[in-house]
Amino acid sequence: MRYELTDLRLFQAIADAQSLSGGASATHITASAASYRLKNLEHAMGTPLFVRNARGMELTPAGETLLVHVRELLLGVERMHGEVGRFSAGLKGHIRLLANSSSLNGFIIPSVSRFLAANPDVNIDLEERASQAILTAVAAHEADIGILAGDFDTTGVRSVRYAVDELILAVAADHPLAREAEVRFGASLAFDFVCMSRTSSNFLFLRDMAQRAGKSPNVRLHAHSFDAVLSLAEAGVGVALVPRSVAAAALREARVVGVRLAEPWALRELNLIVRADGKLPGFAAAFVQFLLNDPRVAATREGGAVAATAP
Repeated sequence: MRYELTDLRLFQAIADAQSLSGGASATHITASAASYRLKNLEHAMGTPLFVRNARGMELTPAGETLLVHVRELLLGVERMHGEVGRFSAGLKGHIRLLANSSSLNGFIIPSVSRFLAANPDVNIDLEERASQAILTAVAAHEADIGILAGDFDTTGVRSVRYAVDELILAVAADHPLAREAEVRFGASLAFDFVCMSRTSSNFLFLRDMAQRAGKSPNVRLHAHSFDAVLSLAEAGVGVALVPRSVAAAALREARVVGVRLAEPWALRELNLIVRADGKLPGFAAAFVQFLLNDPRVAATREGGAVAATAP
């Protein structure tokens, strides 16, 4: 049974891309070379690892079993390099971080910026996903770190409290809701909304909460950033459901008015998760501590989101 670490990296890349050409591109080799290496790996394993069909490359049961071991093996190799790399100059490595929109826009981006500036040999693949998708990906070893909101089953992951935030309604100063200190979410659905994109975790959460209230939000416009959503709310186009951390600057500058929601789900506890065994390369473990120790983030755990980000 002869194969190389390169073959295993290629196998994982093909599985992730569900495409031979996609896997080849991710590992920087030609499609013909990728095909040759995959055939060599299948020959060494004595069984097909993929089924080729119109949808692309799908793992066989043997391939799914191998993928679990390959992820474990490659993570161990990366962890080995990280541990040894600490004896050379600085941290080196690649981290995959998944986060929901609230944590991503409210807390993570500033922390990531400072960490990358201080560690030029570390790269971070940062992606927004819904909380349940983040949980699944980290448990399956498809991501190193996840930050998500709400209650969840911790099977397959290790969780630590990351930050506390609050969902509020951002409205224009002359909006009827601006006179209210607090409202029920169902009552706010009588007004037009402006929202993040249809695929964003923020909008999907808003839609789900509206369905629980037996209503459907009238969305006048979907925007691709919280800054755009807040600008639209400021202009009176509609109501925006946003994290207080994201709206903090707009609230301080009185560009919008923040209206609290009389809902138990409005107070959002954000949790940081890693795989159940907690094993991370040295550079990734250092990044986790950097995220947790960010003073602005830590302040929300101590004093609560409202005290930490109030205008």
